[in-house]
Amino acid sequence: MKSLKTVFIFLCVLFLSGAPSLLEALQPPAAVGAILPIEKTDRVLILAPHPDDEAIACAGIIQQALSSGAQVKVTYLTNGDHNQIAFIVYEKRLTFRKGEFIHMGEVRQKEAIKAMEILGVDSKDLIFLGYPDFGTFTILKRFWGDTKPYKSMLTKISSVPYKENLSYGAPYKGESILSDLKSVLREYAPTKIFVSHPADANSDHKALYLFLQVALRDLRDDIPSPEVYPYLVHSIGWPLPRHYHPELGLTPPKQFLASRAQWTKIELTPEQVNKKYQAILCYKSQTSSSAFYLLAFARGNELFGDYPETTLIREGQEKPGLVRFAGISDMFNVSRDIDWNNPGDIVKGKGRVSYGVDKENLLIRVDKLKGQGRKFNLQFYLFGYSGRVPFASMPKVRIIIKNNKFRVFDGKNMVRGPGLSLELDAGRLIAKVPLRLLKEPDFILAAVKTYASMLRTDTTSFRKINIK
Repeated sequence: MKSLKTVFIFLCVLFLSGAPSLLEALQPPAAVGAILPIEKTDRVLILAPHPDDEAIACAGIIQQALSSGAQVKVTYLTNGDHNQIAFIVYEKRLTFRKGEFIHMGEVRQKEAIKAMEILGVDSKDLIFLGYPDFGTFTILKRFWGDTKPYKSMLTKISSVPYKENLSYGAPYKGESILSDLKSVLREYAPTKIFVSHPADANSDHKALYLFLQVALRDLRDDIPSPEVYPYLVHSIGWPLPRHYHPELGLTPPKQFLASRAQWTKIELTPEQVNKKYQAILCYKSQTSSSAFYLLAFARGNELFGDYPETTLIREGQEKPGLVRFAGISDMFNVSRDIDWNNPGDIVKGKGRVSYGVDKENLLIRVDKLKGQGRKFNLQFYLFGYSGRVPFASMPKVRIIIKNNKFRVFDGKNMVRGPGLSLELDAGRLIAKVPLRLLKEPDFILAAVKTYASMLRTDTTSFRKINIK
């Protein structure tokens, strides 16, 4: 009896201390391989959505690359000028004027230069683009072509305001970001790229990964194909425990244990972990309010992972032996993942999303969580790529399903037309989207957002789906 009390007390202490739950501890660890060593001939490119992401996720990679004699460059998508709460804590004053937001971005740029100096990266190898913090995913969805540039909600700025930046004066539009990213890639021709993860909860992190996919495909005949290693920063309840724990390792979040995500890692020496710790502390504007979180990444390894690409073969072009499963009204090629975990108070369990094609349509199937109710509240993102059409002219489709009714948008414009359909019952939904609406893409970057309650959403990782 006494031993049972002891176990109970121990579990309570674990829970209250923020340590991983017993359920999480009992789950099998995800298989994690090792990244091949970086060679002297490598050209390493770190792509950071904000100043501090490169130190949080890649300080060890940077140190190991430099020690091997490889080249290292870091490119920052934004200057991180939208994190007003962190700056209020840091500067102990309200910052709501345009000039103050620019000041925030300048502070973070200086912090990045200092952090990279500690790791051994010269300031000439840092490239700051300066696009709007917390706005790049919206730009990807809606701001291309003849539309007016995106205007930041807080700064009221619609072009890059930092005179020292590569992109100074560039309008906040998709073409600007894509052009700048392609310029960096074309000039540097990296052999290894470390970039934010497509399942990251932060929208700028998703956007940078997606822009990179488009840029690399556009440049496939101009530069050798690099190895790409996505890193994760924002995932609910991860990593635990918080604060600085150099004695611990970084493992994939439990949400990914049942998915097909593939993970790799590098091991860090104690000296490398300490330098990473010092580099993160250079970001005083962020650690003033979030040191407990940021320093949790200074551990004995760094983690990288992505999903394998999926290829769907249109009806009539199947290869012998292709595995299929029956849907409600059509046949689907197998491309099924348990892509989100929904641990809230309303529902416990896992939902599934799967993709397929028939002769003329992309088919998206969502199997609901048990107990979720009959109504679906979802949003699909479908960003198609074609080598025959500039990406700026390709549809950026969003399908919004609310209370079992749906609307379709291409950028800002609502889309109507034959062929769009929705079939659903109490347990699942199938959306049918004509491939001609997506301009017959070579591949699609797709994700699903599910609204489990008014206050919380879950989004699947963006997946690259090749169409044959």
